[in-house]
Amino acid sequence: MASGFRIYETMSRKLQVFEPVQKPTKGKKPKVRLYTCGPTVYNYAHIGNWRAYLWEDLLRRYLKFKGFDVIQVMNLTDVDDKTIRDSIKEGLPLKDFTEKYIKAFFEDLDKLNIERAEVYPRATDHIPEMIALIEVLLKKGIAYKTDDGCVWFSITKFPDYGALAHIDTTQLQAGASGRILNDEYDKEQAADFALWKGWDEGDGDVAWESPFGRGRPGWHIECSAMSMKHLTKAFKGGKFDQKGFETIDLHTGGVDNMFPHHEDEIAQSEAVTGKKFVKYWMHVEHLLVDNKKMAKSAGNFYTLRDLIAKGHDPRTFRYLIQSVSYHQKLNFTFEALGAAKEALKAIDDFILNLGAAKAPADCKELPSLLDKLESEFTASMDDDLNTSPAFASIHIFMRDINRIHPKLSKKDAEKILVLFKRIDSVLGVMSFEREQAPKELIDLADQRDEARRKKDWKESDRLRDLITKAGWVVEDLPEGPRLKKV
Repeated sequence: MASGFRIYETMSRKLQVFEPVQKPTKGKKPKVRLYTCGPTVYNYAHIGNWRAYLWEDLLRRYLKFKGFDVIQVMNLTDVDDKTIRDSIKEGLPLKDFTEKYIKAFFEDLDKLNIERAEVYPRATDHIPEMIALIEVLLKKGIAYKTDDGCVWFSITKFPDYGALAHIDTTQLQAGASGRILNDEYDKEQAADFALWKGWDEGDGDVAWESPFGRGRPGWHIECSAMSMKHLTKAFKGGKFDQKGFETIDLHTGGVDNMFPHHEDEIAQSEAVTGKKFVKYWMHVEHLLVDNKKMAKSAGNFYTLRDLIAKGHDPRTFRYLIQSVSYHQKLNFTFEALGAAKEALKAIDDFILNLGAAKAPADCKELPSLLDKLESEFTASMDDDLNTSPAFASIHIFMRDINRIHPKLSKKDAEKILVLFKRIDSVLGVMSFEREQAPKELIDLADQRDEARRKKDWKESDRLRDLITKAGWVVEDLPEGPRLKKV
């Protein structure tokens, strides 16, 4: 199925028309298997993390908009260097420590209106699958054991190592034939990486038994095991089944995941299966804050919870993130968040004002404007999720409708709402439910309206101020006062 949806694929560095691996079954939607790198649950996710998760949600939603049946798996990394380090620091068992941040992740995810993936596997629930993959690599001679109980992947045994990040391993710094025990490292440190880490005192009581000794998995093998387990038929009865593996359609993450994490995933997965691991790789750029890398020491580090505590609506943050192409570094500022709030307010007001449509006949200009909006929106999103012109087409449409608004009938307004809801199934930022004001505020608005009719402006202003302090504004319309949440 040629979808017309073009994506920038990281490995090829080219725009490609997206076509799923599996041929669609007659009478059923074509299936897309999507693996997205999820949070390492040692702290609250910061706004840079949320840029990636929001973009992945946009991708998921647009695939569904295009008629695909999406099966998304987003992992929860609940064992790695950071989770072990910080759980020991807090004196908590690893499971109790990570559970707090897993709960917080889902709370924040819902506040941002991110659709739930079909599966959220935890690394600690997939140790047998990781062990099974490592055993295959050892048997093939691509992995090797050392006296400290670790098992390593030999990058020299995988000729295509570095293809995703476009790294020439022959040009790396001296020592590239050595080993890297840490989960994360720089391109210049490319070397054999740990598949299994032998236990030491720094791990506390975090360890599992394996054929190669007591220890724990490396970070990279976790995602290979979880993606294969839930998106393919590579495991049967706890054993690896090479025939059951089929190339995964899409794998996404931030550009910081490209190397070493995704590079190592490819190497170990393809060395095990002998097949292409992923058809399309996609990566989202960094989020900066005040044109700097986010860091607590720089005083520019924010979580979603920090933004909410400062009075900002998560919906506004979602709008800001999606207003810029995922290929661009996004510079977060509170001024930019304020501009996003105003842009979103314009959409909210437009939707709210559709309720006032009452022309007796349908508007002749509307059908062509609706067709234009839908075609422009789809064309922009088909162009590698190019959200900037997609949002621009919405605002231009609203400008054109506001010009002819008195000509709209209630049926016209319904047609606009149907299209806006279809578009928002992708964007997830619009509000279609008008919040009902409390009765006491409605009474104040009626009293103010009465004061205005009597030309008692002092009393009218006093009542307006009371309404404003409660977080509402009163709009004076021909049919009477209307209250709107600020």
